Amino acid sequence: MLMNAPATFIQSYIDNLNDALNQLKPGAALTRIQAAWLGTCLTGILLMNSVCWAKFERASLGDCKVAALSWVFRKASIPWEWLLRVSVVLILKRYGITEGVLAFDESDRARSKSTKRIYKVYKQKHKGSGGYVNGQTIVLLLLVTSSITVPVGFFFYMPDPALKQWDKEDKRLKKSGIAKKDRPIKPERDSAYPTKTEIALGNVYETTSRYKLFLRNRTIIPFW
Repeated sequence: MLMNAPATFIQSYIDNLNDALNQLKPGAALTRIQAAWLGTCLTGILLMNSVCWAKFERASLGDCKVAALSWVFRKASIPWEWLLRVSVVLILKRYGITEGVLAFDESDRARSKSTKRIYKVYKQKHKGSGGYVNGQTIVLLLLVTSSITVPVGFFFYMPDPALKQWDKEDKRLKKSGIAKKDRPIKPERDSAYPTKTEIALGNVYETTSRYKLFLRNRTIIPFW
């Protein structure tokens, strides 16, 4: 498949996204280059079922270079904090959704076995092979409605390394017959590594408050 231009419905989505960004905050809309980049990436995801710069370059027959795609993602001043919120609002308006229920889910995403540079990546059990792989755990905040379920927020979970190491050592000592009183005391959890439940509960108010900002212009009707 060749990726010479964004799909028509993707271009329409980007135009609507830019209009909404401008209404929310004048000057927050994507630049021409940023909009073209986003259109290329969304079309690439649609065709490749993957987020991979190298695949996007091949699909464009070299017109879109890996270095250029990666640079825009890492360096361009794209209003990332608004894109998901504005996109959700566009969906709610498009389908006339005015109520729903917030729910949480989690998803483990396997990454390269050797990578250490990805945000909050850690060694985890790989369900498919039974082995281990470096991966990420994403805690999702979902809006469940009578017609669709759409993610409205996401947060990364990572186990506390000190607690993980203590647990591993505690199990080894227990298996060796060492009494509990003679084993190291369980350390306190580092606040930098909250549990999945703490992440979920602690971010409900933050996420819903962000969406309520759109009520100033009566963009949506509150559903929480």
